[in-house]
Amino acid sequence: MLHVEQIDVIYGNVHALKRVSVDVESGEMVALIGANGAGKSTVLKAISGLIRPTQGVIRFLGESIEKMSVERIVGKGIFHVPEGRRIFPGLTVLGNLEVATSSWRKWGEGYQAELENVYALFPRLREKSAQLGWSLSGGEQQMLAIGRGLMAHPRLLLLDEPSLGLAPRLVGSVFDVIRKINAQGVTLLLIEQNAYAALQISDRAFVLENGRVVLSGLSRDLAGDEKVKKAYLGG
Repeated sequence: MLHVEQIDVIYGNVHALKRVSVDVESGEMVALIGANGAGKSTVLKAISGLIRPTQGVIRFLGESIEKMSVERIVGKGIFHVPEGRRIFPGLTVLGNLEVATSSWRKWGEGYQAELENVYALFPRLREKSAQLGWSLSGGEQQMLAIGRGLMAHPRLLLLDEPSLGLAPRLVGSVFDVIRKINAQGVTLLLIEQNAYAALQISDRAFVLENGRVVLSGLSRDLAGDEKVKKAYLGG
């Protein structure tokens, strides 16, 4: 489905990504793990069109997308849920959800089905649909950010640090929902500070260090790798 092939990204004098290759097959959940500053978020930004690689190719469903606009990439079925949630402050919960449907929807059955699916996954959003999005708790805002991503009807959902800043009691609930989303057929590329949790729920993973992929493989194998355990799993 997605093939990131030998991309470089340079910010000014900083070589953020160096010949990075990542692939995600349809129906998979793939994790990117690594220390802060390793380049994980930059990979997602390159895929979603927020930044341009200086070298390499990004193919989605066989088509090169690395030079496309963000709007065209969203229209192809890729939606990026960024770190920090980015809730639109002047909009209600429902308004935030509706914004993401602009690339595909017509008011009617399709829209309502997507909305009901989001409300089924996140009942709190139904309860607070008329409340301003910025006034939600941190956990509720993360639910809203993920729900907004689903309203875009994605083929591939990019999730950047979904558990960041959440109370421990909420982290498990967020991961449970991520599993359900994947079980519904949505392909996922996940960045997660909690490397242990990311390896528990994903099929495969890539380890980034200093802008390079240094390890990749099945998540269960990487979870048992001594280098990974020492560097990222506290063991």
